[in-house]
Amino acid sequence: MKLLEGKTAIITGASRGIGKGIAQVFAREGANVAFTYSSSAEAAAELEKELVSLGVKAKGYKSNAASFEEAQKLAEDVLAEFGSIDVLINNAGITKDNLLMRISEEDFDKVIEVNLKSVFNMTKAVQRTMLKQRKGSIINMSSVVGVKGNAGQTNYAASKAGILGFTKSVALELGSRNIRCNAIAPGFIETEMTAVLDEKTVQGWRDAIPLKRGGTPEDVANACVFLASDMSAYVTGQVLNVDGGMLT
Repeated sequence: MKLLEGKTAIITGASRGIGKGIAQVFAREGANVAFTYSSSAEAAAELEKELVSLGVKAKGYKSNAASFEEAQKLAEDVLAEFGSIDVLINNAGITKDNLLMRISEEDFDKVIEVNLKSVFNMTKAVQRTMLKQRKGSIINMSSVVGVKGNAGQTNYAASKAGILGFTKSVALELGSRNIRCNAIAPGFIETEMTAVLDEKTVQGWRDAIPLKRGGTPEDVANACVFLASDMSAYVTGQVLNVDGGMLT
């Protein structure tokens, strides 16, 4: 028996990186996957094909989670197409790093809008369906930076820390309806985005991590499987650090 057999999951920002890794692992565990992407239609079509080949139902949607209206429409479309929404993974996110003295108001607002407001938009969009079903698991992608902060990332850290407060509040509000809400705080995860960085710098980061390696999208995805499945039926309002011991 696969751990997510028969469940439908919405994963935002899944055409690459961590989101893509989650989509692949979820499909392997039997979940039907509705995922969103912002611009890379080709990568999305490829992923859709790959997921379907694993024997599940899968569909990519071009949707901007930072838009309240688009989030509402997405939830309606997914419900009509898949019949239920059992899991929501709020993974869409961007960075616009700079020192506070150099950061523009626009770059602060944009990161808050895409990273934090999208979590509000999507959670609100699926809430009615999950309340009707009297079950659901919401998983919000935070970051170790949201837990401990990071110089040059005030906007990103604020957005990811905001997700933690939001997660715990939703867990308190919806717990009586059997809807769980947890957050994952990934550490240094090696994806296409980090592949362009200087190898020496990256090796320095790896050396500073107790497990002596960067994480993989699959490491994060496996934690999501646990929180999405019935194995974590009594876990809500928690922050799970997937960071190789970085914050220990």
